[in-house]
Amino acid sequence: MSTPYAKLPAWADYGLIPLINLLVAFAVAGLVVLLVGENPLRAAVILVEGAFGSGQGIAYTLYYATNFIFTGLAVAVAFHCGLFNIGGEGQAYIAGLGIAIVVLAFDSTLPWWVVFPMAIIASALFGALWALIPAYLQAKRGSHIVITTIMFNFIAASVMVYMLVNVLKPAGSMAPQTRQFLEGGQLPKLGWLLAEFGLKVRPSAPLNISFLLALAMAFLVWVLIWRTKLGYEIRTYGFSSKAARYAGISETRIIIVTMLISGALAGMMALNPIMGDQHNVPLDFAGGAGFVGIAVALMGRSHPVGIVPAAILFGMLYQGGAELAFEMPNISRDMIVIIQGLVILFAGALENMFRPTIQGIFASFSPRSVGIAAKGERA
Repeated sequence: MSTPYAKLPAWADYGLIPLINLLVAFAVAGLVVLLVGENPLRAAVILVEGAFGSGQGIAYTLYYATNFIFTGLAVAVAFHCGLFNIGGEGQAYIAGLGIAIVVLAFDSTLPWWVVFPMAIIASALFGALWALIPAYLQAKRGSHIVITTIMFNFIAASVMVYMLVNVLKPAGSMAPQTRQFLEGGQLPKLGWLLAEFGLKVRPSAPLNISFLLALAMAFLVWVLIWRTKLGYEIRTYGFSSKAARYAGISETRIIIVTMLISGALAGMMALNPIMGDQHNVPLDFAGGAGFVGIAVALMGRSHPVGIVPAAILFGMLYQGGAELAFEMPNISRDMIVIIQGLVILFAGALENMFRPTIQGIFASFSPRSVGIAAKGERA
């Protein structure tokens, strides 16, 4: 009879397995780099140095990571309820319109520290409302959340094009974007924080205080999921919907509330590129962050403590990948996308590939297994 797999300790489940998956992904990526005639080790050095070798590189890495923290948390909250929110991209788009309404109305009269809380509320509200319709269709009509959220991404993109071209674009402008925000709609940069550690950061570096907001949201999500009654209900429903119904948890309420929270988190991602960097609402400002958030949540095991470093990892791939494509002409931007895809593949689709082997190793060293082996030897 086969030995049952041991339950892995938390450090192995949340640390060892993702690390092994990541190392295998980079090993396979190294083979791809080798095939195009470049040195994989040198490519790895350029990748890391481009992301963390200078204050400017760190600023850009954390800027990208801010987007992925928000969208990773959005996907993770839905995961805990057994829902797969693929609509983070669309929810961020619609949230951008909410931010535009607030900032364009008040950036000339109010300071940023008054406009920013209003923009946070607007982004969360618009993102949540865009997630409400798929949530309602799932809870009341049984429409699969994956299908509806994907469809709403395309609807959001079309709404964004219409609003920017026909409503929000300044008269006489050809670019599909709003006017530049005034000082009241621009978030302070965090270059001074990196400068405290002796790092040189140019004023153009996009890292801004929305990074601190992302960290605060990660903490609040941890409190919500593991320290509140609502979080317990979310996890219960995600583990077993039948058990949740038996315990008196309203299926409709928990699905809708969870998706509202998920949509609000995805919506807040729009604050970073709109108010923190570009200071207007352009087309395609989300830049695929909603989809990267899925990989971030998977790699981070849907836990904020794992999501933050996973987001920084993908921020490193974005920033370091740009440096790599510049330093090694044979490695195009498409090759960087392949490397990112390999990380997503091993962290997501093949996440459990090495789990049985690792569980078997832990089972062989567990006290119960050792006791059984000792009894067998005495027999």
